[in-house]
Amino acid sequence: MKVGILGGGLSGLTLGYHLKKDFEILEKNSECGGLCRSLQERGFTFDYGGSHVIFTKDEEVFQLYKKLLRGNWRKRKRNSKILFKGRFVKYPFENGLSDLPKQDNYECLLSFIQNLIERSRGKLRKPKNFMEWMYYTFGKGITEKYLIPYNKKIWNYPPEKLSLEWLAAGIPMPPAEDIIKSSLGIKTEGYHQNLFFYYPIHGGINALVKPMEEKLRDRIVYNFEVRSVSKEKNKFIVSDGKEERRYDKIVSCMPLPSLIDCMDGVPKDVLKAKNNLKHNSLITVMIGVDKPKMNNISWMYIPSEEDGDFNRLSFPFNFSEYVTPEGKSSILAEITCLPHDSLLKQSNDRILSNVVRDLERLGFVKNSQICYKNIRRTEYSYIIYDLNYNRNTSKVFKFLRKMGVESCGRFAEFKYMNMAACIRSAMNKAKEMNSA
Repeated sequence: MKVGILGGGLSGLTLGYHLKKDFEILEKNSECGGLCRSLQERGFTFDYGGSHVIFTKDEEVFQLYKKLLRGNWRKRKRNSKILFKGRFVKYPFENGLSDLPKQDNYECLLSFIQNLIERSRGKLRKPKNFMEWMYYTFGKGITEKYLIPYNKKIWNYPPEKLSLEWLAAGIPMPPAEDIIKSSLGIKTEGYHQNLFFYYPIHGGINALVKPMEEKLRDRIVYNFEVRSVSKEKNKFIVSDGKEERRYDKIVSCMPLPSLIDCMDGVPKDVLKAKNNLKHNSLITVMIGVDKPKMNNISWMYIPSEEDGDFNRLSFPFNFSEYVTPEGKSSILAEITCLPHDSLLKQSNDRILSNVVRDLERLGFVKNSQICYKNIRRTEYSYIIYDLNYNRNTSKVFKFLRKMGVESCGRFAEFKYMNMAACIRSAMNKAKEMNSA
């Protein structure tokens, strides 16, 4: 049996790495990695897909990380902040209330406690969408001062039209004791799963996928952009418009909407469901700074629209001292937008100019200190879980199952998945196929 793996990102490579079948990986670019690619230029290393760090409670996945990196990683303690009214507030927001102006601190704590009492008395109805969940969980203060602005900025979609399906992987419930301690200035830590993280010493996050790509190189077909997928008797025919390749089985690791666009005979209701699926695109702006160790921050969230288009800034030189030339620092700015947003149509020069202007205005860097600039655009970054998410994805996957097409990975499964979840999905898929 010959298997065709459509896409050589993290999931596709991991699947191939563990698969004990005859297979090929079809990759549309001249290199694999997807969102886990890294740009290395003039001594700087930046990750294409934004700030990627390594953390997991899954021991099998952790052992794979360890095997692939072969000592080329370092453990770091997270030092993340939120920019709020010009202050650097500890992340997550509810664990940094004492960093707020006193009135904001008071309002956040008061509304959280009031909300907690109302909830315990059964006076609050169960939330039906993300907006209601934020108020239900955190109260008015934290929700309106931070959560609504930040989530509007990153999702580019009304919170009241977002469903609750993704929350288990996204935002953990905060212990009430921690929020009260936080308000009083007693140190607490939230989001323990990535309080400590790992990052490659050399090569950026691409160092994680490169060993798999090297091992599988003879099985990878580069520069093959899938344009059509059809089925003839028991064979799948995959074409890039120039040549056809035939497989007994295919596993899609490419974005779900793109796959459906490539298929013949898709029913109208499935096409409609596919067209109603939503996602965000990503612009990453890479800045080299002629200044040593400009701060000690891992990454920072920027909720206010007034502070710039970027929703997150990361500082890669604090992940590894080898991602910048000696004596230099680096900033990676992430901007999410809908695929047809006017921002994506702006020129690179204009986007770079606006980001530099905002970074300078916020006091992060002086224009005269900037020694490197670059930009990358990625069509798929975050899946948007709108209120019709389950209905639309169910309809599309029902069609794919009928066709015998399997899916693996963040955009193929159309789920909110971090690197560890993508690897776990691929490992599970390989085990399932190996035992068949």
